[in-house]
Amino acid sequence: MKGKVWLVGAGPGDAELITLKGRRVLSEADVVVYDALVADGILSMIPDNAKVIFAGKRSGHHFLKQDETNRILLEEALKGNNVVRLKGGDPFLFGRGGEELELLRENDVPFEVVPGITSALSVPAYNGIPVTHRDYCSSVHIITGHRRQNAEYDINFKALVEHKGTLIFLMGLAALGDICKGLLEAGMDPDMPAAVLEKGTTAAQKKYVATLGTIEAEAANANTPAIIVVGKVCDLAGEFSWYEKRPLAGVKVVVTRPKELVSEFSKMLRSRGAEVIEMPSIAISPISDNEKLDRAIKGIDEYDWVVFTSPSGVRVFFERLFETSDVRSLGNVRIASIGKGSGKELLKYGIRPDFVPSVYDGATLGKELSKIIDEGSKILIPRAAIGNKELVLELQNTPNVTIDDIATYDTVYETDDKIDISSELISGEIDYAVFTSASTVVGFVNGIGDMDFTKVKAICIGKQTQSKALEYGMQTFVSKSATLESLCECLEEKVKGC
Repeated sequence: MKGKVWLVGAGPGDAELITLKGRRVLSEADVVVYDALVADGILSMIPDNAKVIFAGKRSGHHFLKQDETNRILLEEALKGNNVVRLKGGDPFLFGRGGEELELLRENDVPFEVVPGITSALSVPAYNGIPVTHRDYCSSVHIITGHRRQNAEYDINFKALVEHKGTLIFLMGLAALGDICKGLLEAGMDPDMPAAVLEKGTTAAQKKYVATLGTIEAEAANANTPAIIVVGKVCDLAGEFSWYEKRPLAGVKVVVTRPKELVSEFSKMLRSRGAEVIEMPSIAISPISDNEKLDRAIKGIDEYDWVVFTSPSGVRVFFERLFETSDVRSLGNVRIASIGKGSGKELLKYGIRPDFVPSVYDGATLGKELSKIIDEGSKILIPRAAIGNKELVLELQNTPNVTIDDIATYDTVYETDDKIDISSELISGEIDYAVFTSASTVVGFVNGIGDMDFTKVKAICIGKQTQSKALEYGMQTFVSKSATLESLCECLEEKVKGC
C-alpha cells in the first residue's frame, strides 16, 4: 500500500508561525525530511517515533542533492509511510517544491501541499517594515537573489526599478553588491532606503537599515539566512518596530519539562518574546501493575488526607481512580497540594485543595500540614517513585499518624538528538536552560552527554533543583517561588541585568 507525502511549509523561524494544518500533519508523520532552515522550535515538534532525515542546503553547501531528496520521498512513501517534507518558509516560493512533486506524480504517489508563511513577508513585519503602504508603494516584488555559479543574473533590473514597488530578494546576501549595482545601473536612486534582515523571527534577529548606495557597507557583517528589502517602506522600520520591545526578545531558551506539561510554560515564555526549544528531559511512566495504589483507591474513604506533590501525580492518580470510580469517592477526604501547578491540575477534576503550603516544597508542605492534621490521621501520598523524603519525615511528627507513601509513576530520562543542544550552548546561541525539578537537570545532562556544563545558565524553580544543577557546575539562578510565573520573572530579571 502506498503512503502519502505532504510538502509542509515550516515558516520563517518562529515556532508559532507554522500553520495549524502544518503542525497537525507533522504530528502524524512516520518520516520527516527537513531542511537546514527549519528552526529548532519546529524540529522539537517532530514525533519521537518518526524517522528523521536531514536534507539541508546552505549557500554553496548541499547535504543531499535534489534528486536524492526526491528519491527518498518516493521510496519512503512506497513503503506505506506518511512522509512530511518539511521546508523553511513556503515550499513553492523558491523552495523547489514543484520539482519534488514531479517524481511522486510520475509514480502515482498521493501528495498534498501545506503552504507556509514566507520570510519575504513575515521577516520584514517582525522588523517593523510593512512591505506595502499606500503612501509609499502599490506593489511588492519577490525575487530570488541566488544565481548559479559563474552565471549572470537573469533579472530585469530596469523593469523592477520602473515598477517603483518594494523589492524583496531572498537568498541574496552573498550577491548583495551585485544586486545593488544592478539596481543603481538601472536608474534607482542611491538614496532609496534599503535593509538587510538577518535571521528574522528568531532570537538572533538583526536588521541593518541604510540606503541602496550604503547598505553593502552597512551590512558587511550580516550572516545568513538574511533577506534584502529595497523600497521607501524601509524608512518605517524604526517607527513600527515592536519585536525587540518585548521583555524576552532576543533570548533563546531550552525548556526541559515533561512533554505533557511543557506547552503552558512555553506559551508564557513566547508571549514575552523568547524563542523556545521544547526538549523534555524526563517522561512520566505510570506504574502499570500497582496493587498498592489500587488498594488505596478501593479504600479511599479510610483516608483523612490525600497529598499531591506534582501535576503528574495528580493526573496519574485520577486516571487510575476513574478506572473504577469517580470524584464522589473523595467526598470525605481532604486534599493538600504542594503548589499552584498541582492546584491547577486538581481544578481540571473540579477539586480545590484544602491546603497549600506557604513555600512550595516538600519540607514546608510536611511541616505546615503536620500542624493542622489530627492525631491518628491516615494520609495517602501518591507520587513519583523518586519522591523527596522530607515530606514524610515532617508528617511523622504528628502522633500515631499513618502514612501510605505510594509510588504511582517512574521518572524516565529522555534523549532527543534532532537538535544539537550542546553546540548551541557552547556557542552561546542558547542563552538559558530552565529546570522545574532536580530530575529535569539529571535528564538534561544525561541527554546531552559529555560537555562543559559551566557554560549552562540554569533558571531553577527551587533550591533542590539549584543544588542538582550546581553539582554539574552550572551557573544557577533561582526563582523567588516555585511557580512558573516566578520562573518567568526570574528570567526577565536576568535578561534586564537586575
